[in-house]
Amino acid sequence: MKKRMIGLLLTLMAVFVVNAQSMRECTRLDEGWKFAFGHAADPKKDFGCGTEYFNYLTKANSIHNEGPYSMKFNDSDWKEVRVPHDWVAALPYAPSASHSHGYKTVGYKFPETSVGWYRKIISIPEEDLGKHISLRFDGIFRNAQVWFNGFYMGTEPSGYATQVYDVTEYVNYGGDNLICVRADATLEEGWFYEGAGIYRDAWLMKTGAVSVAPFGTFVYADLKHPYTKATLHVETEVNNSSLSVQTCQVSQSLLDAEGREVAVSHQESLTLKPKETLNCKQQFDISNPHLWSTTDPYLYQVKTTITVDGKVMDIYETTTGIRQVEFDADRGFLLNGEVLKLKGVNMHQDHAGVGAAIPDALQAWRIKKLKELGCNAYRASHNPMTPALLDICDREGILVIDENRLTGINQEHLRLLERMIKRDRNHPSVILWSDGNEEWGMENTVQGRRVAEAMREYTRLLDPTRHSTIANAGGGEMIKGLDVVGFNYIIQNSVDERKKANPSWKIVGTEETTGCGTRGVYFNSPEQPGHMVSMNRDTTHHHVENVIERGWQFYAERPWGAGVFFWTGFDYRGEPNPLSYPATDSEFGILDYCGFWKDEAWYLRSWWTDEPTLHIFPHWNLQGHEGEEIELWAYSNCDEVELTVNGKRLGRQTMPKNGHLKWKAVYQPGKVVATGYKNGRRILTETIETTKPAARVVLRTDRQTIAADNRDVAVVTVEIQDAKGRIVPDACPLLTFSLEGDARIIGVGNGDPAYLGADHPQDLNCKEFQIPAFNGLAQVLIQSSLVPSSNVLSCSADHLKPGRLQIVCGGN
Repeated sequence: MKKRMIGLLLTLMAVFVVNAQSMRECTRLDEGWKFAFGHAADPKKDFGCGTEYFNYLTKANSIHNEGPYSMKFNDSDWKEVRVPHDWVAALPYAPSASHSHGYKTVGYKFPETSVGWYRKIISIPEEDLGKHISLRFDGIFRNAQVWFNGFYMGTEPSGYATQVYDVTEYVNYGGDNLICVRADATLEEGWFYEGAGIYRDAWLMKTGAVSVAPFGTFVYADLKHPYTKATLHVETEVNNSSLSVQTCQVSQSLLDAEGREVAVSHQESLTLKPKETLNCKQQFDISNPHLWSTTDPYLYQVKTTITVDGKVMDIYETTTGIRQVEFDADRGFLLNGEVLKLKGVNMHQDHAGVGAAIPDALQAWRIKKLKELGCNAYRASHNPMTPALLDICDREGILVIDENRLTGINQEHLRLLERMIKRDRNHPSVILWSDGNEEWGMENTVQGRRVAEAMREYTRLLDPTRHSTIANAGGGEMIKGLDVVGFNYIIQNSVDERKKANPSWKIVGTEETTGCGTRGVYFNSPEQPGHMVSMNRDTTHHHVENVIERGWQFYAERPWGAGVFFWTGFDYRGEPNPLSYPATDSEFGILDYCGFWKDEAWYLRSWWTDEPTLHIFPHWNLQGHEGEEIELWAYSNCDEVELTVNGKRLGRQTMPKNGHLKWKAVYQPGKVVATGYKNGRRILTETIETTKPAARVVLRTDRQTIAADNRDVAVVTVEIQDAKGRIVPDACPLLTFSLEGDARIIGVGNGDPAYLGADHPQDLNCKEFQIPAFNGLAQVLIQSSLVPSSNVLSCSADHLKPGRLQIVCGGN
């Protein structure tokens, strides 16, 4: 079967399930972990790890070892934690710490907080003997060593690789079993905040002796316009973990979103030697497939059933989406045959209050915030994303560039590339592989081109249905070896000239600056170090007004440009360029670290959506600037906007396409009114006023009821309002939170990129916390317990009316 490179395919995401008919079970290992710091420089302070006469490398398991990987080790003084867990989130800041990682006290200068140990006891019943048992970690940062019952399982240097360990032969069936993990974050893997520890999900997996291998399915489709028929191909890796020859039958069926069976494949028979893994290929036809798209992310389910002698050994269920993707040198990006401009953002994976250990519900909330401003695409910068986030993108219709961490062509590089692609190649959201980012040392060398060409071919071997790219920072040689040319910043790359010289190139803007600054800050002040005015208004650095407009206009006006990914969607910890300590966060996010909108979010909403939009700024609480001339800007998709300041009309202007408007006025407290017109008719009015002093705290939640599953999260927004209910945009009172009920506070934030106080609780079941508001806003993250309950969150501040909010933890 010939697989076409432009990616006419059906893709899927592997979902492990508990099924009463089979022996497959996947259990989250999120509770009951014990944690303690080791030491990166002193083995004595690192629980003697590796100093034993027979250490973990000299013998498979020495009965004389007494370190944390031994069952007899006493961890009674260790701290209880819940996974996902990022220990750096609770560490303090220091000006001597890493600038790129947000000045947190981790890394080679801080050996006492750069190594973390985890221990967990699990019980595995005697009746599981004969099953295949494995551990899976979706991400441990970094250089993770894993032991099971004292046996050394292995080391994974990368903090972004999913790790699977076969523990079948090591299990104490009918008794207790010890999982031990040592993570060492001394060495940075990226140049941004990365956290540390078991910061992604961990799993215990049980399957029949004959089963689908981990991430062992690859599904794709031949799909042609007018899309009335698709041929579905399923490749399945089947593993025999037993000690005897096994003959099994493999069958496939396709279920629609309502669970109805709509297609079945022929049955394939495989005979496997002990411990052997074989691949089988099957296919079936689908009539009138319901296509997956950004506006209708319809998902099917493929059910793979493996039987031996008529007995079901495994049922492996996968969620699928059928779609056609294509990058074209003339028309840009096409989804299901229709041109679609990519309106994307780059994202790192960390959030205020929780660091890199973002709960799934918060991941989903972040994606929905991006969709509100019209975003339809997400670039995983600069590492493979957590599998849970890809599941969310599949459900929400977000297109993804999935990015490899390190460029190279030897085993150390290719094993990580293979893990990413085999794990993620079945997600309908993934449209493009990125084999790397801004490899300055190779971009202008023939070696760089050779490496790019080699990685391109390795990527095709693993997934012949998608293109790949490497994001380019300006070099001219490496990009010659790419399927799709990714340009980071048009000003560095002379994109028009390069396209003219290479008309067959397929091009996407993998990075473009937003020019954003600190939310709500409009004047640079030495009294506010760590804050900066948006570069869209302050042209000191870019010498271009509204630089975010330049990036969008460029790709919007060129049909051959697939689209653009702005740097970045959210603020993230680390890289606070061009500032330094006490600034700890990058401020180029369209949304701040909590997800609160900056002005530039309204620019994108104006041109990325059809929703009538009108936003004027700055706010009108500009005390200390009375009598000064102020520029007032409008972001809007109205045809015309008229501005009135303190009763004086400043004129009605025509909005340029993908542009902005501005007026000048002398600041005095009062009121600014903007009126938007469409086809000559008034459709919107936006008013900003000088508020009264802060008078009350108001709490709002994204959901009033969350699941009582110990994982779900309510995202609570705190507003500081005046007596008339207007947010006071310069109010920063100290807030005290108190939570009654069985839920817990897992993090707080305020979006201030120079806030140096704590935002992550030390207590596993935190009920109280303090943080100042920043420019009128703050955020609290409330996580459920397993107990259905009614919870009341209170927030108080001096001289303000307190706020109260009820959050119900319902059934699972």
